[in-house]
Amino acid sequence: MKDPYVPILIMMAVAGVMALGGVVASTLIGPKRYNRAKLDAYECGIEPTPHAVGGGRFPIKYYLVAMTFIIFDIEVVFLYPWAVAFHELAMFGLIAMLTFLALITVPFVYEWRRGGFEWD
Repeated sequence: MKDPYVPILIMMAVAGVMALGGVVASTLIGPKRYNRAKLDAYECGIEPTPHAVGGGRFPIKYYLVAMTFIIFDIEVVFLYPWAVAFHELAMFGLIAMLTFLALITVPFVYEWRRGGFEWD
């Protein structure tokens, strides 16, 4: 074999065939007993309602917790590789990371002002 990527491509093809084969086999072999309960939307065992009970609005706290997770998750994902390669990146890496930290500070300050860090 002259190309070192041929085994990888073969493995990807085998994995794709097995994945599609499993889906097709379950469709052909699996039971097909449909009833009204199986076709209804599942909402934790509660009968589905046409509209939300509380008027359909989520409290802002729900979104702030989600935003907190995203902010800190993305920040950590980018800070670790930067810290590892700090010496190789030199001044460009420092300027890029300072720009990133300045941009990530905007939602952080917004959330702080909205009370996202006050756990009642």
